This record gives sequence, structure tokens and C-alpha cells, in this order.
Amino acid sequence: MIARYSLPEMAELWSDQARYTTWAEVEVLASEAQVLLGRVPASALEDIRRARVPSVARVAELERERDHEILSFLAAFCEDMPDDSARWVHLGMTSYDLVDTALGYTLARSCDLLIGAVERLRGVLVAKAVEHWDTACIGRTHGMHAEPTTFGHKLAGFAFAIDRSVRRLRDAREQVAVGTISGSVGTYALIDPFVEKHVCEALGLGVEPAPSQVVARDRHVQLVQAIATLGACVEQIAVEVRLLSRSEVREVEEPRTAGYQGSSAMPHKRNPTTSERLTGLARLLRGYAGMMLENVALWHERDLSHSSVERVALPDALTVAHYQVTAAADLVRGLEVFPDRMRAAIDQTNGLAYSSAVLADLLEGGSERERTYRMVQDAANGEDFFTLLRTEGIEAELPGPERFLVNHDVIHKRLENLRELEH
Repeated sequence: MIARYSLPEMAELWSDQARYTTWAEVEVLASEAQVLLGRVPASALEDIRRARVPSVARVAELERERDHEILSFLAAFCEDMPDDSARWVHLGMTSYDLVDTALGYTLARSCDLLIGAVERLRGVLVAKAVEHWDTACIGRTHGMHAEPTTFGHKLAGFAFAIDRSVRRLRDAREQVAVGTISGSVGTYALIDPFVEKHVCEALGLGVEPAPSQVVARDRHVQLVQAIATLGACVEQIAVEVRLLSRSEVREVEEPRTAGYQGSSAMPHKRNPTTSERLTGLARLLRGYAGMMLENVALWHERDLSHSSVERVALPDALTVAHYQVTAAADLVRGLEVFPDRMRAAIDQTNGLAYSSAVLADLLEGGSERERTYRMVQDAANGEDFFTLLRTEGIEAELPGPERFLVNHDVIHKRLENLRELEH
């Protein structure tokens, strides 16, 4: 992913140098297990442990000759090692024993980083929802004025959506945090399963129960689909901010720096550019999910068609998601809210926002439903609603937004339960 949408802690996990560092760690752990089995001399293990992690440049140089990254890495890893020790490196293993086990470890750490960021976004949403729990605003359905709600209620819905994403990501982390060291076509023919157990336990990974030489790619699909869903939930927040930021609405505004400039030509512009960026990034995340679905069906025990796809899609999906949720947390934390504008939008309806309350009162008073509905509907023509009701012979009291929030505390209690997760 380009630097613009990368945060350093996630980008570092997916750097080429970090990949080679993890590969070296897997090779050392595998050699440890072989020593414990009595297949590799302890003296060789000391040399393997002392070996330097190859540089990206050196592996690339060797790969130009070999056209095989893993063999090039192994050659570079063993360059300064005595031959009597180098011959024990990678014993009984095939390339993807190394690649997929290291990948599972990197995915687990990346998920932990992402989940932490998503939990912070959840916390910011909960705090903002509590702050604005009683800030009345007009609810809208189909983009049209409906009836009153509160801004805190809106944010509570987003907070619970993000909480569901946390749980989806935790489930997906469990599925991708696996490795396999089972040899060619996954039969353990030339390697003892103890090596796999030793390596995966040391890395905190589970084991692929029936490896085909590679880890099953449906695991990765589950993760990227969870990430795409997370992106859509962030997009929902961003779209709401964009809609409420329009000039004729202006109920909220994105946080601005002191030197903010919104347009090269129009100095008055205050564009919701962060929210628009979050929306665009959600589209990228949905695209990665589609790519990863294509990787599930490989030829026989394995082929290499998945490799080029996941070299891009996995790091990019995790990096973009991490950037997106971090930016979303900053957006919500600094969001400017204008309660007076929200109340004005309710009053702008000239009482129409209360039509459902009037209808309910009349029905409870014994009026016939179809006739009463039509009368209330006829009175709701954009002029003063209650004046027109009286011309229809209907006497109704003017309620306030509080009328629609009589059971609001029920949702607030649920929000408080979510708030407890932050502690």
C-alpha cells in the first residue's frame, strides 16, 4: 500500500525485511525441534541461531539467478554458515512450510494491531454517543425528514456495528493464526509432526489439521471479508457525516487544522474530505475480498496462482483497514456538533415531524384508522401542520422531541454495557 494510507506500525509488519526476519525465526525453531528429535547436531543449531537475517537486496540479487525467492532466501541465510551446519537448514521442509507458517504469524500480529485500533474507534463512538445522548435531531428515512431522535442514538448504532466488527475480526484471527510444517503434499513423509508442533506452539499458532502442502485459503477469505465488512461500517459513519455536513444542513463538521484550506479556487469551502476518503477506502477493501475468494480453489494439492494475489491483497487490506479505522477515530473524536442546527431542522418541519404522534393519539381516542390517517396526511402539505389540522376539525397538542424519547433509556443502558468493554 502507498505510504499515504499506511501507518508505520502496520507497514513494518509487512515489509520485505520483516518477512525475512520471520522466515529466519521459523527456520531456527524448526532446527531446534530437529535437535530435540536427534536429527540435527546441537553444534549446527548454534550456527543456525547466529546466522544473520539476509538483506532484501541480497535476496533480490540471488533471486535474479534462481527465479525462486525462498531458495534465494535460504542461500543468503546460509552464506556465512559452515557447510556442516548449513546442510541441516530447512531439513524435510518444503517452501510453503516456511512461507505459510510465517504468514500465519504475521497475520496474527496484524490482526492484533487492527483489533486494537477498532476497539479504540468503538470507544470514541461510545464516548461521543454518551456526550450527545440528549442532543435532539431530526431522523431521516429515504433522505426525508421523519421524526425526532438524538445524535447520540445515531452514534450508538455505529458503535454497536463496530463492536460486531471486533468480534468478527477476533474469530477471523483464530482462523488465520495457523501454520503447517508437513512437507511436500502435506503428508509428513520426510518430517516428524513434532517439528510442526514445536514451531507453531512457539509462535502461538494453531496447526492446519489436513494440510495439502499449504494452509487452506478459505481462512484468509474469512479475514478479508471481515475487514471489508468493517470498512463498510466505517463508511456508514463517513456517509452520515458527509450528509450532515452539507451547506444546507450543517449539523456537524469535520475537525479542521488551523491552516485548513478546502479549495484551491473557493476559499469558503469546508469540504468533508476525511469522510470522503474513508468512503473510498471502503471500496478498496471490498475489492480485496473478491480477490481473495479467487484464491480458495487451487489445483490438486497446490499451485502458485494465489501467491501474487495475496502478496498484494493481504498486506494492503490490513494496512488500509488500520489506516481507515484510525482516521475514523480521529474524525469522530474531533467532530464538531451543532445542536442548534439540529433543533432548527426539527422546527423546520412546521410540526410535520410529530404527525405519527398525532395519529397515534387520535387512534387511541377512538378514531377510525383509514379516515384519520388520510386527514392527518392531507394536513401534512408543508404548511403549519397544527393549523391545518384545526381546519380539518382535529384538535391536537403540540408535542416536543421528548415525546419520541420516552423509552430512550432502554438503548442508553445497552450503550452503557458497551461502554464497560472499554474498561
